[in-house]
Amino acid sequence: MESSQTCFRRGVRDGMPIALGYFAVAFTLGIAAKNAGFSAVQAMVESLTNNASAGEYAVFSLVSAGAGYWEVAVMTLVANARYLLMSCALSQKLAPETPLLHRMLVAYDVTDEIFGVSIAFPGRLNPWYTYGAMAAAIPGWGLGTFFGVVVGNVLPLRLVSALSVGLYGMFLAIIVPPARDNRVVLGLVLLSFAASLLASAWPVLAGVSPGVRTIVLTVVISLAAAVLFPVGDEEQEVLQ
Repeated sequence: MESSQTCFRRGVRDGMPIALGYFAVAFTLGIAAKNAGFSAVQAMVESLTNNASAGEYAVFSLVSAGAGYWEVAVMTLVANARYLLMSCALSQKLAPETPLLHRMLVAYDVTDEIFGVSIAFPGRLNPWYTYGAMAAAIPGWGLGTFFGVVVGNVLPLRLVSALSVGLYGMFLAIIVPPARDNRVVLGLVLLSFAASLLASAWPVLAGVSPGVRTIVLTVVISLAAAVLFPVGDEEQEVLQ
């Protein structure tokens, strides 16, 4: 059985590629943070405490739209809800005698990528492996956001606007592959686009803030999809 020190070094090694990817993604988030009025330090702190691209983008978008604190909190919870499921799966990977403190520290940074390398760890997961991956990945995320804001404050406004498109490209890269392979996902994506457009033009919701509209649409569409198109046992085995 590998020692904690060995597991930590192995985690750092596996976390370095993740850190490089995080830096690039977080750089575009920094542009969005700059547009929302965040300073470089504020954006970096936000990234260090909310290491999630979708959650952070929701925060920056809602702040730009003038949303209230509770709207930001609820939307961040909704956007990051999948990490609750990942944490439940990862908890089964840990040894039963793993102390609560280690479980809480591991849960702090259950991102898609950290979850992926941790769940692939052979045998029972040593928390120090995940700590190593986090030690490499988290600084990449925070520094990427920091420099995104710094560069956004230096570059011309037109160029900053052009760089902001990179964030939308990132989300398209996330939704296009599964939408291309699954007609249900494709239909839900198109439905979400249409519903968002209609909700912004519907007089009943015209006076509602964009943050509340986004929360309502997210909950309603995802709930309807879960009820109408549940994942079957065979699909679940593929996902696992």
